[in-house]
Amino acid sequence: MRMNPSGDSGFEPGDDAGQVTTGQLFAVMAFAAACLGFHWFSEEGWVPLLDSANLALHEAGHPLVGIFSERLTVYGGTLFQLAFPLLAALQFRRSANPAGIAAAVVWLGENLFNVARYMADARAQDLPLVGNGDHDWTEIFSRWHVLHLDGRIAGITRGVGLVLMVLAVVWLYRRWRARDSRPS
Repeated sequence: MRMNPSGDSGFEPGDDAGQVTTGQLFAVMAFAAACLGFHWFSEEGWVPLLDSANLALHEAGHPLVGIFSERLTVYGGTLFQLAFPLLAALQFRRSANPAGIAAAVVWLGENLFNVARYMADARAQDLPLVGNGDHDWTEIFSRWHVLHLDGRIAGITRGVGLVLMVLAVVWLYRRWRARDSRPS
């Protein structure tokens, strides 16, 4: 892998390490389609295995952030839930793996769908909760004095998740297409 002009070890379009295979493209497209399918067409909107892991990350975030600040504990769940896909994307970036980057961004977008569902439930509090039963987003939105906007904020969050998922697939598709137009 070549060093780019800024000196960091990112990958450049001509690097073999950053190439996208047809199989990788279709795998990420299938992953995104499956995530969207579970959210749009299943009653629970739950992606098996993936959302169980997301929930574990969410729950682990509360006590870990709570070590540093009791007041920030309520934010820890969502922070951890979103931090892990971002860290995965950064690691895939370091290893020049565009399919990994795209898959991690799809994961991030899918996580935002879950966060949006939790946000939208802030007033109703109908979702079954893990742990002590406190509703993070009721607390957060109450602190911010925007509890009455829970549905709107959730809609925006869901939209951002969808945009991230679509952009990840489009970006990967463009990288896949670019491999054919490179000089030999």
